[in-house]
Amino acid sequence: MDWIWITLGIILTIAGIAGCILPFIPGPPLSYVALLTLLAIDENTFTARFLVIWLIVAIGVTLLDYYVPVWGTKKFGGSRKGVWGATIGLVIGIFFFPPFGLIAGPFFGAFVGELIEGKDTQAALRSGFGSFIGFVAGTVMKLTVSIIMAFYFFKAIL
Repeated sequence: MDWIWITLGIILTIAGIAGCILPFIPGPPLSYVALLTLLAIDENTFTARFLVIWLIVAIGVTLLDYYVPVWGTKKFGGSRKGVWGATIGLVIGIFFFPPFGLIAGPFFGAFVGELIEGKDTQAALRSGFGSFIGFVAGTVMKLTVSIIMAFYFFKAIL
C-alpha cells in the first residue's frame, strides 16, 4: 500500500513542477498535496509546524502569481486594458502556440491592449515588457517553491 501513496506523491510532485509553467495547473498546491501523501504512510514524516509553514507558502505563492504579472504591467506603465491583454494573450498563447505562447502571449497581449487603449508604440512595448517580467518572476517563484517541496518529498521517501 505504501507504494501506491509514494507513486501518487511522485505524480503530484511532477504535476506540481509542471504546473509552475502551465498556468491552468496549480503547481505549488499540488506539490504541497504530494507532501501530504506521505502522511498516509507515516504520520510523523513531517511536523505540523513544517506542514503549516509550507501550506502558507503554497497559498501565498499561488496568490502572488496572479498579482505579479499585473504588478509588472502596471509598474511599466500599463493600463487595465494592458493587463487584460496580457491575460488573454497568455490563454491564447498556451493553446495555439505552445510552448512559446507562454512567454510571447502575455507580451503581445499587453502590447495590443495598450495600443487599443490609445498609447503609443513605445509605451505599449514597455507595458508588454513589464508583463513579461512579471510572468517570468511569478514562474521562477512558483518553480522555486515546488522544487524545494519536491526536495523534501524525495528526502522523506529515501
